Amino acid sequence: MSDQALSDIINAMPTPPRYGPPLTLEQAKKVMNAAELEAQKYGWPLVIALVDSTGYLCMLYKLDHAQLGSVQIAQVKAETALRFRRPTAVFENALAQGGVGLRILATPGVASLEGGLPLMMNGEVIGAIGVSGMHSSQDALVARAGVAALE
Repeated sequence: MSDQALSDIINAMPTPPRYGPPLTLEQAKKVMNAAELEAQKYGWPLVIALVDSTGYLCMLYKLDHAQLGSVQIAQVKAETALRFRRPTAVFENALAQGGVGLRILATPGVASLEGGLPLMMNGEVIGAIGVSGMHSSQDALVARAGVAALE
C-alpha cells in the first residue's frame, strides 16, 4: 500500500467522540425504562445491560423468560460499544464481509453482534447499552429506544 493510500484511509476515518462523565442513575433509569417498554411492546424476553463511561455495569434487567446466556452477551455488547465508542453493528457488518473483516475474531472481548450502542450526552460517550435475547436486529431496535430516551 502506498503512503498516499494509507494517508487517505487515515484521513477518511472520523475522530471518535471523547469519553464524558459517567452515566448517572437518573439517566440510566430513563434509558432502561425506554428500552424495557420497547421490549415489552413486542413481548420479547430480553436482557438489557447499561455500563457507564468508566466501563462498569450500572444497571441490568433480565426480563421474564430471557435466556440465561443473554445476560453475559448483553454486557459484552454494552462494553464493546463503550470501549470502541461505536455501535456493535460495525463489527457485525465487517465480519459479514469477510476478508480483512475476519480480523475482528482475534480482538478480545468484542461482541460482533448488533445490539450495542454508545450513550451520548453533549457529544461525549457517557456509557453504553447492550441488548440480547432476540435476533440482533431486534436487540438493536430495543437499544435504539433506550438511546432515544437521552435525546
